[in-house]
Amino acid sequence: MANQKSSVLPGFKLTLGYTLLYLSLIVLIPLAATFWKTSTLTWDQFWHTVTAPRVMASYRLSFGASLLAALINLFFGLLVAWVLVRYQFRGKRFVDALVDLPFALPTAVAGIALTAVYAPNGWIGQWFAPLGISIAYTRLGILIALTFIGLPFIVRTVQPVLEDFDVEIEESAASLGANRWQTFWRVTLPMLRPALLTGFTLAFARALGEYGSVVFIAGNMPMKTEITPLLIITKLEEFDYPGATAIAVVMLVASFGLLLTINFLQWWGHRHHAPV
Repeated sequence: MANQKSSVLPGFKLTLGYTLLYLSLIVLIPLAATFWKTSTLTWDQFWHTVTAPRVMASYRLSFGASLLAALINLFFGLLVAWVLVRYQFRGKRFVDALVDLPFALPTAVAGIALTAVYAPNGWIGQWFAPLGISIAYTRLGILIALTFIGLPFIVRTVQPVLEDFDVEIEESAASLGANRWQTFWRVTLPMLRPALLTGFTLAFARALGEYGSVVFIAGNMPMKTEITPLLIITKLEEFDYPGATAIAVVMLVASFGLLLTINFLQWWGHRHHAPV
């Protein structure tokens, strides 16, 4: 009887057990506690809490700014990844390392730095202030902060795919008469679409739950520049735990629904563009 190959990892049942235990402790139990705490509210109390005008305004700002920031990063993240992979230039390693700066910076430090730069007397804000354009303490400042923290997700998701992409495929398309735009649109972009969707999902999810880098530059004015995570923190400080968890549940369900939709679109794209 042939000797079975030994594995470094333990058996399937044991590893599966550890996996489920770890996910339960880190993910499932905290989420279940959120729903359980919210269940202490009646339906009328829940509905009144999550549809209050101040809460609805925070929803619109958080989801709208996060979506717009993710879309901006979708374009510029692809552009940055393309330049880093396809071109050689002086200082390339520095630029490549600079992309990871939002990962390395604590969110509070990022928020303070952005506020200092875009404030009316900041390095950049002082040039816009005479034109009547305010960046810090406005929705525009929130958008900039969310774009700042979301860029690396697009770049680092697309970059490995571009590095593994066979350039000869593009050259074959060009030899068949396709121009640069046709080659990119019909050959390159379909190969990058799954990575772009993944990066967009990660950037959107990160922006939706971002707090530290936004709270300093937002100004935190109710009905204007107050994001939903800040509103949850405010209710916790007021010891309104059911109200905080109710808003958190709405954010959780909405985010989960959006992620499912994006994953479905990604699966649909794989199915309809897979080679036969």
